[in-house]
Amino acid sequence: MNIKHLLFTFSLVVATAFASAQTKTAANPADVDRGYIVKVGDIAPADFELALTDGTKTSLKQLRGKVVIPQFTASWCSVCREEMPHLESDIWQTYKDKGLVLIGVDRDEPLEKVKGFHQQMNISYPLALDPGADIFGRFANKKSGVTRNVVIDRDGKIVYLTRLYDKQEFASMLKAVDALVNNKTASLN
Repeated sequence: MNIKHLLFTFSLVVATAFASAQTKTAANPADVDRGYIVKVGDIAPADFELALTDGTKTSLKQLRGKVVIPQFTASWCSVCREEMPHLESDIWQTYKDKGLVLIGVDRDEPLEKVKGFHQQMNISYPLALDPGADIFGRFANKKSGVTRNVVIDRDGKIVYLTRLYDKQEFASMLKAVDALVNNKTASLN
């Protein structure tokens, strides 16, 4: 009976180790890309138009020459709501007159809901509609979540990507934005 117990325990340990190794291997790619299909160094997809809630339209092509941050968001996202006041004060209010454009891209919500969300959040940076999450899908897997910032330099190249609201990552993004806006040659990471 001792040998059976020992064999059973050994089998259980091996099976657990194998399952754990499989889980870690499967999770690693998601940890690395965090759901993004673009990466730092890529030219940002620009084959779409942004329809803002005030009825105006723009595109990344039209914004070339400026530092642009599409912030992927949604009214139902609590982490987005946590991050947005910081985007407003630390990025938009600080750099909007220095060649930076921040546009919240609201994932798949109707115009009236997005307008209400904009007002509720008490932000002044513009929000754009993203029906069907088609714009989002050019940057990340559509099954991935929002609360993402894509920092794009004046030449259209992606220089920084965030996911969720992490104070340390946000501070690092802020340094990258400052370097871009002020044409600093220091490292962006």
